[in-house]
Amino acid sequence: MGTLNRKSIVFLSTVFLLFAHTSGHAQPDGAAGASAAAEPDGVSGASGYAEPTGAALYDTEYESELLAGTHQLITNSLRSGEGYFSADGEQFIFQSEVPGENPFYQIFLRDLATGETNLVSPGIGLTTCAWVHPTLDRVMFSSTHEDPDALAKQAEEISIRESGIERPYGWDYDRHYEIYQANVDGTGIVNLSNADGYDAEGSYSNDGSKILFASNRNAYNRTLSQAEQQLFDDDSSYFMDLYLMDADGSNVQQLTHSPGYDGGPFFSPDNTKVVWRRFNPDGNSAEIWTMDIDGSNQRQLTADVMVAWGPYFHPSSDYIIYSSNVLGHANFELFMVDPNGANPPVRVTNTEGTDILPVFSPDGNSLAWSTTRTPDGTSQIHMADWNHQRALELLGLD
Repeated sequence: MGTLNRKSIVFLSTVFLLFAHTSGHAQPDGAAGASAAAEPDGVSGASGYAEPTGAALYDTEYESELLAGTHQLITNSLRSGEGYFSADGEQFIFQSEVPGENPFYQIFLRDLATGETNLVSPGIGLTTCAWVHPTLDRVMFSSTHEDPDALAKQAEEISIRESGIERPYGWDYDRHYEIYQANVDGTGIVNLSNADGYDAEGSYSNDGSKILFASNRNAYNRTLSQAEQQLFDDDSSYFMDLYLMDADGSNVQQLTHSPGYDGGPFFSPDNTKVVWRRFNPDGNSAEIWTMDIDGSNQRQLTADVMVAWGPYFHPSSDYIIYSSNVLGHANFELFMVDPNGANPPVRVTNTEGTDILPVFSPDGNSLAWSTTRTPDGTSQIHMADWNHQRALELLGLD
């Protein structure tokens, strides 16, 4: 995760839509373009534009207190991002663009002690959203390598880039994206999702028995009305909802039924809750939400009139870190908030550049995230030591 897609926020630091929001959690009546027949969930809804209002509240300087030893982790990449730690904290899986015949992201696994890095995706097509299985020597990622037109799309992308044509970065919700598992050396690839439509943004539960993911499969497995088809043609992510399945791909359950894009789900450390981003139906704003693992007790944590996304629990479960452009459309910073949203969020980063997709190490002592604070402005994964005690103090939780 039309025009500027929802996940196009990733690695984009200069071009953004104008966003707006009004909060809401009540169960609405019939909503335009609902993605399934089930009753819609709570909706983050708005359709107008408003200037950011959080500048005064977030006029703080806590980065040096929360982050120490910040350094670029991935250095041999044209662009890198969206990385996650293995359960033992010894490995790190991430997506990266490297020189060659495939201009798109591929998935790599790195040994954090030695720096040894190997390709685990097939090397063909697009890939995204990788994860290391917590108990088995296995990885998971989304890929379009089985798309019969994958090689042609690679060649087309290379041609466009070589032409020098400037265009905003946009995420492709390719209907050929499937969720795959593979051995840690990239062998033994198995398709887990097996459904027409975009299946991606998967994450394992901490025991490895379940997978959360996002999909717009409902738009492909039923006949859309004319109005729905127009919505889909404008932006296929409009029909994105969250799903839960067993780790072998069986027992698929739909968790959300809200018009607009639900995506980027992660389990809480005890596997009882889900944290994710929910875009309002018109796609102009996003907020951070939590719910129980069965889809009940949905709760909105942010209401910043902008785009809040990429949430991730600290291993202690004491707070959630996420990214938001509440300070300006092209200025994404990291923030943290308590799991109930009872108190105002606290700003984490202050360095110039786009800071997104934060994740904690399993011991909670390190933070990795994607950022354009690089000398050439490209997105690269950085890492730093994390001060958990100071985070608790700033959130009033100590």
